[in-house]
Amino acid sequence: MADSAAPAHTAKTVYHSVANTHPVKVAASGVEVFYADKQALHGINLDIQDRSVTAFIGPSGCGKSTFLRCINRMNDTIDTARVAGSIRIDDEEINDRAVDPVLLRARVGMVFQKPNPFPKSIYDNVAYGPRIHGLASGKDELDAIVETSLKKAGLWDEVADRLDQPGNSLSGGQQQRLVIARAIAVNPEVILMDEPCSALDPIATARIEELIDELRENYCLIIVTHSMAQAARVSQMTAFFHLGHLVEYGPTEEIFTNPRDRRTQDYITGRFG
Repeated sequence: MADSAAPAHTAKTVYHSVANTHPVKVAASGVEVFYADKQALHGINLDIQDRSVTAFIGPSGCGKSTFLRCINRMNDTIDTARVAGSIRIDDEEINDRAVDPVLLRARVGMVFQKPNPFPKSIYDNVAYGPRIHGLASGKDELDAIVETSLKKAGLWDEVADRLDQPGNSLSGGQQQRLVIARAIAVNPEVILMDEPCSALDPIATARIEELIDELRENYCLIIVTHSMAQAARVSQMTAFFHLGHLVEYGPTEEIFTNPRDRRTQDYITGRFG
């Protein structure tokens, strides 16, 4: 493995051959991010397939969460941030001035590190997005969206008889599934997850991982994780970031068993991180 590793100083990405089992959903080309004068990402080129889970791994501060936030333009909310390059979803440039970031974030859902239910009832947490986007024509339709979303998030059976209770009355794992239900309720095409299990216990983590595996049948999922074991369990593709560069990208099994860049090998074997 080490014999074929690229020199440690190279900035060129190693791409493994990828079976085109699903069409490309998110295509990034030459993406660079600056926070004031500091460059956080350098020329990221990455094609992400639909109906699959892609994991972003790498040490803290390597750029994986920064790149994740590019995909729904969350970096727009940071005054000093500047994004260059192209990101296309279904061949539509998301950074085009004609693209409304609010509508984009309905297409690209986001689940954060810590569960963040709104200070509303379980029902109103899920109904919030469909209401503001006008996705339901009446109460019956809204009820159906809430029920379907909670079922997809594996939470319906646990909360069906207490939908009027506060979302933050649920356990941490249930809150995270509620947040996922809230994201699903607006019919997204892509779901971004930034360390979605880091605040959860092992049992809740296992349930979220099962849910991720179920959701990939209908969505493009992209997950940032510091847990290589989690990446190995839930993802089909893995991208390794280091110091703002995309070092290596390919099928998860290949990345973990036959990394071609020495930095990837050193990271997954615990030599740094």
